[in-house]
Amino acid sequence: MEIVKDNKKTIWAWCMFDWANQSYNMVITTTIFPFYYVYYTTWHNPNGDKVTFFGFKFVNTVLSNFVLGIAYLIIVLMLPILTSIADYKGNKKSYLQFFTWLGALSCAGLFFFKPVEHGIPALEMPLIFFALACIGYCGGFVFYNSYLPQIASEAKQDSVSAKGFIYGYVGSLVVQMCCLAIVEKPEWFGIDPKNDSLPARITFIIVFVWWMGFSIIPFRLLPKGEPNPGKHNYNVLTGGFKELIKVFQKVKTMPLLRRFLSSFFFYSVGVQTIMLVAAQFASKELKMPDDTLIIIILIIYVVGVAGAAGISKLSEKYGNVRTLVWVVGIWTILCLSVYFITSIPEFFVAAVIVGAVMGGVQAISRSTYSKYLPQNIPDTASYFSFYDVTEKSAIVVGLLCFSLVEAISHEMRIAALTLDLFFLIGFGLLISLFYAEKKNKNLPTAPLAEVVAV
Repeated sequence: MEIVKDNKKTIWAWCMFDWANQSYNMVITTTIFPFYYVYYTTWHNPNGDKVTFFGFKFVNTVLSNFVLGIAYLIIVLMLPILTSIADYKGNKKSYLQFFTWLGALSCAGLFFFKPVEHGIPALEMPLIFFALACIGYCGGFVFYNSYLPQIASEAKQDSVSAKGFIYGYVGSLVVQMCCLAIVEKPEWFGIDPKNDSLPARITFIIVFVWWMGFSIIPFRLLPKGEPNPGKHNYNVLTGGFKELIKVFQKVKTMPLLRRFLSSFFFYSVGVQTIMLVAAQFASKELKMPDDTLIIIILIIYVVGVAGAAGISKLSEKYGNVRTLVWVVGIWTILCLSVYFITSIPEFFVAAVIVGAVMGGVQAISRSTYSKYLPQNIPDTASYFSFYDVTEKSAIVVGLLCFSLVEAISHEMRIAALTLDLFFLIGFGLLISLFYAEKKNKNLPTAPLAEVVAV
């Protein structure tokens, strides 16, 4: 059955998936778990911030970033196959459900990450759950993203993409405020305030309940997906590879899409890595109290709601690529400023600016890619696997680069400074794409990706 585009109920259900899963992004990667991990790997630790993982010694933050990088690498290697199979079989919603369960249950598993009286707790199992939660979150997102060109017309894709991020930010704010109340005022909930770890561990269960509870809405209302109508005379696994190769060959004939993906890779190295390590930076470099940082991050997400909506409006007026040039330019300056931040007020100012451009660059990047694709294609999951593999590869490069520089220099500031090189390259490629689009301004833009002579 053909999917009707711009259906309000379908779009609402799609946005509710963002509402559900951003609880992971807020609590597990951005606020409570990073603080919990840093605190309990330094508290009563005779080796300072050095920890042991399967017999090898690491700096605690280097280890967590390394594990996260490995998780994203697994996603990079796995998703092209899964998305191709999903298109071939037309069952992308089944994969969406599987990865959601994997991620949510792994968050619940973090509840068992308990401190010990002397020394530090064993890190193998909690960090495996940490990695699996990341794989579940990212795995679900690639199938979620692939719905965008199927449920929204080209004219609506910017606003629908931004709406998804806005739902995600608002949902994450609600769950974060609930978690903050438990952490700051455990006695309100009948929890002994002397039990330092229990409130934080309860928030990991809350993420599980929130993520799975609200995911029921998109599970029930989103369409199953459409199978690729072509005839296939090969098995599912081989067919997945063959479909992926077909999409790759098509992407090679789309020069504007290729230029965008190149730029997207480089600026995503900076954007995604900064978002993942910001809490660690504030905690270790600025010695910022956890409650202060959580409040700042809440402010970031509030500003992010307005920022995503505002940047979406700018893209409607000035065009996607021009808007991205401005936004990535701001990110480039912000990344450079990290090296010079030495106080909490300076971090707060930078954080507010990050909030203003954080959601915008993600929403506009997603809708720009969607617009570059040929419209009305059934195999959107395979096409979006390229987008997600590009983004996840950028995260792998960013986290491993950041971890390596921190391990060598013992300075997170220097590690952050190296990310600015990636921003500069991405910024330059965006300018090149802007002039390439301008050169072809009289050519049809739907599908823009099929414009070859650049």
